[in-house]
Amino acid sequence: MPRRRQASSPHSEIDISCGLPCLPGGPAEANDDMLIIEDLTQIYPNGTQALNGVRLTVPNGLFSLLGPNGAGKSTLMRTIATLQKPTSGSIRFGDIDVLATPQLLRHTLGYLPQDFGVYPRVSVYDLLEHMAVLKGVASIGERKDTVESLLRQVNLWEVRHKAVAGFSGGMRQRFGIAQALIGNPRLIIVDEPTAGLDPEERNRFLNLLAEIGEQVVVILSTHIVEDVAELCPRMAVLARGRVLLEGEPLALIRRLQGAVWGKTVHKVELPAYVSGHEVISTRLVGGRPLLHVLADSRPGPGFEQLEPTLEDVYFATLRSAQRAVA
Repeated sequence: MPRRRQASSPHSEIDISCGLPCLPGGPAEANDDMLIIEDLTQIYPNGTQALNGVRLTVPNGLFSLLGPNGAGKSTLMRTIATLQKPTSGSIRFGDIDVLATPQLLRHTLGYLPQDFGVYPRVSVYDLLEHMAVLKGVASIGERKDTVESLLRQVNLWEVRHKAVAGFSGGMRQRFGIAQALIGNPRLIIVDEPTAGLDPEERNRFLNLLAEIGEQVVVILSTHIVEDVAELCPRMAVLARGRVLLEGEPLALIRRLQGAVWGKTVHKVELPAYVSGHEVISTRLVGGRPLLHVLADSRPGPGFEQLEPTLEDVYFATLRSAQRAVA
């Protein structure tokens, strides 16, 4: 495991350093490649800085990139996937210099973007076969084995003759994973895969990711904390184009042990508590705000100590970053 820098207190800023497949034809050999991103910066022509010196080391396994909308996650995913060039920085995957030789990465990349289109009247079987051709699976027999194996793996075999355009959101995402797995990729990028899914479809899709995420490097980009808590052995928090935190979710949660306090207040009291305490999150419970406050000791009467969660880690990290730029 990579070393982590120890925090000086439970809520000090911490530097922290979580992906997919059981491939057609049987279990794949473990992939020892590592994705290394150094000082990656993206400044668009209008002056917007989407990435600001991003540094990440992503080992084999499922790695989650967590951050709010507009944090730069999709920009980072598209850059790693060679769909756009950064202003500066470097990306290496194993022995591949991604920016210098993007075509080499494309041969071993599986990519599920946040939004993808499909031909409206083509069956899932025919569309997956077409994508296999595009990915260089030339042999008819090999292509048949690949398509049928993937359709069974993502549980779409029974609907293989139906058009993808008529699929539910969860079924479309499972098809997206199937196309991403064509060609035995060693690196898989999955961008906001559960956005818009209902709870049942979301659970089914996350279970699929967990089942096939042990052999290669898989990067899961999301703004949904629950997608990360039990799924990814490693994660990073990205906001304003910077990596704020990186590490193992359970270890990060333990660092907040004894430092998270909760209290339900009246709405009219909320501004005073926000101004007088380090409030990391609020949510309505029974019509009244429930505060989560970060403090080394009880911050006031009526506060109860809470078991920290990954959501507390996430919100505390974002609030710390907000204060730093205020």
